[in-house]
Amino acid sequence: MLSKKDYSKLTLEELLTEEQKVKRNGTYSAGFIGILIGVMIYGVGKNGFGFLALAIPLFLISVIYKNSQLQKQNLELIQTEISLKK
Repeated sequence: MLSKKDYSKLTLEELLTEEQKVKRNGTYSAGFIGILIGVMIYGVGKNGFGFLALAIPLFLISVIYKNSQLQKQNLELIQTEISLKK
């Protein structure tokens, strides 16, 4: 899992860097979810409804989604710290 950072101790430059990292991770998460949805559609179209075509991508999508929700919470914390530092 992700380690909790104390964003109040970071400088403004470090906060801006962390904000960019979190935003980039959100973009990657959305891309991976899109790829997994494509894999599901291809698997259903090619092989029908099977375990490999549905269950594994759905599990991975749920894990990525939960992680992206944590990233959104971290982004909100970072943005509030940035607004306090400015």
